[in-house]
Amino acid sequence: MRVLAALVVALAVALAGCGGITIAEPTPQREQSTADEPSAGPLPDPATEASVVAVVDGDTIRVAYPNGSEDTIRLLGVDTPEVHAENDPAEFEGVPDTEAGRECLRAAGGDASNFAKDGLLGETVGVVGDPNADRRDRYDRRLAYVVVDDRLFNYRLVATGHARVYESDFSRLDRFHEAERTAREARRGLWTCLDSSAATRTTGDSPLAVAEIHADAAGNDNENLNDEYVVFENRGDSPLSLAGWTVGDAAGHTYAVGDVTLDPGERVTLYTGSGTDTADSLYWDADGAIWNNGGDTVVVRNADGRVVLERSY
Repeated sequence: MRVLAALVVALAVALAGCGGITIAEPTPQREQSTADEPSAGPLPDPATEASVVAVVDGDTIRVAYPNGSEDTIRLLGVDTPEVHAENDPAEFEGVPDTEAGRECLRAAGGDASNFAKDGLLGETVGVVGDPNADRRDRYDRRLAYVVVDDRLFNYRLVATGHARVYESDFSRLDRFHEAERTAREARRGLWTCLDSSAATRTTGDSPLAVAEIHADAAGNDNENLNDEYVVFENRGDSPLSLAGWTVGDAAGHTYAVGDVTLDPGERVTLYTGSGTDTADSLYWDADGAIWNNGGDTVVVRNADGRVVLERSY
């Protein structure tokens, strides 16, 4: 899925010109964030090739270098909720210091770990330091950016709401803060924990609305995919064609809607699993659960690629 050659070419071009790598905008096929991410900036140093051999949690990984040595990488500038320890809600501004807040963060930490496993485990990546940051932390972990698909994975964690910005000295602090602000306002990922009732909000000017989200299927979500679904409704006064539209989540999974038209007041249910599409039922045909039980964002784009509906839960 990842192509190391693309990273090598990007490095060569950058070194021949301005001396850094410019992180490219995602293509629709590769998009893993629902945020309109600005550039994370040029990388200051050439990246070191490494293979990700383990994901400890959302912000810590183990890598192996071509010479056979291994190292622990603490992703620079980000902090995901804990999985193996108790979370302190005070570290995540606005999350209530209650058992519900801690449970919500614990679930968000699991989501962040899975996000890192999906995006990094077994992949060949670039490891890059920052001129303003320490090389290692007090646990002797390498502090670095991780480059995959010509993008900073650290930045992607923040933009998708899987991590908060870790206050430290690094050159992209302002950019990371802006990505965090956007994710927080949209209540993406861990920011659904801001309210113990997991409040939702819908944006966009389309008559299409999310009528229901059923993210937690009975039993094992991955074994009961058709009990995970989202119900859409046309709340306008005229028929609404969804042909060419897409539905996505905060991790960038994307479903392409076919030739579907909803009359006023009509609903259609998008199931995660497999089946035969009908006038009121669509099937993602995914091989695993899509919607995170701990919170996620439903994003609908029209045929022009413009976000017309965004709802976090």
